[in-house]
Amino acid sequence: MNPLNMRELLADWDKRGLLHHVKKEVSPEYELGAVVRAMKGEQPVLFENVQGYSVPMAAGLGGNRKFMADSIGVDETELIPKMVDAIVNPLPTKLVPTGPVHENVVLPPFDLDDFFPIPTFHAEDCGAYYVSGVLVVKDPEGKKRYTSIRRMKFIGGNKTNIVITSPELNRQFAHFEERGEPMEIAVMFGVVPAVVLASQVSTHLFHADKLDVSGALLGQPLDVVQCKTVDIEVLAEAEIVLEGKILPHERDPEGAFGELGGYYGGNEPQPIVEMTAITYRNNPISQTIFPSSSEERLPMCLVREMTLLSTVRQTVENVKAVHVTMAAAARLHAIIQIDKQTEGDAKQAAMAAFASDKDLKHVVVVDTDVDIFNPEDVEWAIATRCQADLDVFIIPGTKGSPLESSHNLRGVSAKMGIDATYPLSEKEMFRRTSVPVEIDLNDYL
Repeated sequence: MNPLNMRELLADWDKRGLLHHVKKEVSPEYELGAVVRAMKGEQPVLFENVQGYSVPMAAGLGGNRKFMADSIGVDETELIPKMVDAIVNPLPTKLVPTGPVHENVVLPPFDLDDFFPIPTFHAEDCGAYYVSGVLVVKDPEGKKRYTSIRRMKFIGGNKTNIVITSPELNRQFAHFEERGEPMEIAVMFGVVPAVVLASQVSTHLFHADKLDVSGALLGQPLDVVQCKTVDIEVLAEAEIVLEGKILPHERDPEGAFGELGGYYGGNEPQPIVEMTAITYRNNPISQTIFPSSSEERLPMCLVREMTLLSTVRQTVENVKAVHVTMAAAARLHAIIQIDKQTEGDAKQAAMAAFASDKDLKHVVVVDTDVDIFNPEDVEWAIATRCQADLDVFIIPGTKGSPLESSHNLRGVSAKMGIDATYPLSEKEMFRRTSVPVEIDLNDYL
C-alpha cells in the first residue's frame, strides 16, 4: 500500500536509507533554501532544527522521477500512463467527521510566523514566502473543487498576499470581487508528491477534481474533512492547513521574487489573504519547495509530457515518447521521439506540439535510437542529423510564456522546430556504432 500522508512516506524512505537528515541548526532566511538548492531539490531532506522554531521542515520529496514514481508505487517508465489512468478513472475522496489535521485548531488573533517556518530564498526576494502550499478552492456555485500551488508572501499577523496566474482562478476570484465578496480558500502543507503532481493537471483541459486524481495515483480514495471556518474540504492527513479568505479590492505590492525561469519577477500588486484559522497535526512537519528547483519543475514537466504525448499523437500517430526539459523552466523546450515513417513526420510533430502548448518555444524531434532524456544524445542528433537550411523552421510572432523574460520584451515569441531525424532514404549512412558485449566496469577496476 502506498503511503497516503507525508509522515508515512518520510518514515518509509527513512527506513530504506533514502531520507537525508539535517540535524545542524539552519536559518529559514537563505540558509535552509541554500541547502535544498545545493541538492537541486532532487533528494528528500528533513531539517530537524530550524532556527526559531520547534517544527521540522521537509523538502525535495518529488524532485526526480525515481522518487516521484516510488511515492506512488510504479516504475519511472509507468509515470505517464499512470497519470492518464488517474485522470480517466479518478477515485472520489471520502468525507470523514474529523482527522489528524484537526488535532490542533487556532483561531484569530494569531501571527502566522509564530507557528511554522516561512523561508526567504533569494538575495533580492522582497520577503519570506510560502511556496509549497496546495491551494484548495471551489467554483462560485460551490460544486467543483480545484487545487493548485500558489506563492504567498507573508505580510504580517494573519495576512499574506497570493499570486493568481491561472485563467480559471482569476475568473473565480473576479466573480467574487465584482460582488464585493471575499473568496474562501484553504492551503495544505505537508502532503505527498501525488497531491502536488495532480495539482498541476490542467483544469481547462481535463475538468478533473485533482484530489480525486491524487487518490487514483495512490491507489485508494483520500479522506477529507470539512474546514473549521470556510466551506472547503481538505485532506484529513495533511500536516498543516491555513484557512482564509481572499479579500476583494485589496492589494499588496509584492516586490521582487526569484521566478521559475531563474530571474527576478513579481513586483505587481497582488490580492491579500486574511487567514481565519490554522489547523495542524500533533507534532507537525512543515514543508517547502525551493523555487525553480527540480521539485517545483518536475510535476509541471510530467503533466506537460502527458498532454503533449496525447495531443501530438492525434496528428503523428507514430510518436513514441516526449520529454519536457526541466532546465528550460519546465515548459519552454520539448524533445519528441518518433518512429519516422514518412518524410515530414518530424516537422508535423513539432508543429502539433506548438499548437498544443503556447509556452513551448523550441522543439527537437529525434529518431527512436536517441535517448530523449540524455541531453548529450539529443545534442549529438542535432549535430549529426540536422542541416539548418533544410531542417530548422521558425514561426515568428506567436504566443509565449509570461515566465520567459525575452518573451516579455515584445509580448510575443518565435517558435523554432528542429528536425534531427535522418532521411529515410539514407538509413545505412546513419547506423550508430555499438559494441557487441556488455561488461560491468567494477570487474575491471
